Amino acid sequence: MTNEALRDRYRPRLADEPLGELLAGVPAVLITGPRAAGKTTSARRLAAETVQLDRAGAAATFVADPDAALLGRAEPLLLDEWQAVPGVLGAVKRAIDIDPRPGRFILTGSVRADLRGESWSGTGRIVRLAMSVLTQREVNGGDLIRPGFLDRLATMDVASTHSNGQLTVIDYAALAMRGWFPEVVDATSERVRRAWLRSYLEQLVTKDVSELIGATDPVKMGAYFEAMALNTAGLAADATLYQAAGISSSTAARYDELLADLGIAVRVPAWATNRLQRLEKRAKRYLVDGGLVAAAAGFDVQGLLSDSDLLGRMIDTFVHTQLAPEATLAAHPVRLHHVRTAHGRQEVDLVAELPGGKVVGIEVKAASAVTRNDARHLAWLRDQLGVRFAAGVVLHTGPDTFELGDRLLAAPISTIWA
Repeated sequence: MTNEALRDRYRPRLADEPLGELLAGVPAVLITGPRAAGKTTSARRLAAETVQLDRAGAAATFVADPDAALLGRAEPLLLDEWQAVPGVLGAVKRAIDIDPRPGRFILTGSVRADLRGESWSGTGRIVRLAMSVLTQREVNGGDLIRPGFLDRLATMDVASTHSNGQLTVIDYAALAMRGWFPEVVDATSERVRRAWLRSYLEQLVTKDVSELIGATDPVKMGAYFEAMALNTAGLAADATLYQAAGISSSTAARYDELLADLGIAVRVPAWATNRLQRLEKRAKRYLVDGGLVAAAAGFDVQGLLSDSDLLGRMIDTFVHTQLAPEATLAAHPVRLHHVRTAHGRQEVDLVAELPGGKVVGIEVKAASAVTRNDARHLAWLRDQLGVRFAAGVVLHTGPDTFELGDRLLAAPISTIWA
């Protein structure tokens, strides 16, 4: 497909504006994220020429002499799946050392590169941009430039979603486990959707991981992934996961790192501040796509609705999937955290520290009826932080938006993309 045809069929992404802005200001942009998240599709719109390095014919020249292979190419040059020929990073570095003009290279890959090592010493000349799976906001289309949910929450500008219809907990359960990879969103039937997700998961545990670390046991890797899936959005101890999978702690640590490098698993760190004491230090684990969780654990919507604990985890994961790209791609990126005190007396699902030091808190409830009691942990956080606390919201599966106290709201989950 030509770049012109691609533009005609393209679904705009939240990453489009920052990608264009970066490419106009730095010599190279490295786009990372899960396989099949749409990185190449987004990059090709801006590229003058594309080289797919995961194809043997295209890769041969770069394997033999990557520096010579870059000469005379149209720019911006897209080097797709760079990790298939790791030496290309060094060649790009040397090319930029000679000519540091903006907009020369775009690199895409399904493995997170460590730019602090010897593979790249030109700090400031190549900038990493993270993409994830689709969000409902992107699927809906419309204006992706307007302020996102976190910015609107900070100013208490969270509108009602009646115009979008009233989603039920069944609808949210289906959204949480549907899968948000572009090919899943565009699947022509439920059978196709499920088959695609199963195939993705199979390749993940048999091929993607083994290509990074050599031979591995796909059965054990699959068991570990299933344990992570059942504990998504949780603070499970490492031992809980590796014992469930029947593997050693060292193997589990290696799998954790690999899944993070592949963009499939995310750790949301515990928030640290001198205003709060005796906080849990463990990170909260999320898988980036609820469709993979459902594929690994083998449940459907009815099975999800019958398990209140898993439903809560899936809805929490779904909210994180919707908010993480917004936080990562903001002009001033926002890192998401969680807060939990000792023994879980107070717990806030997500906390975002915005530019200027303002803080917003988010609680996620898989329930349609919300009261002030559901906001008690947000109220505690507000009282501890004082003026730094901009707003808190309890996101729920009901239809209404209403106040729960000073700087506290209840709002439908769909408010995120309304």
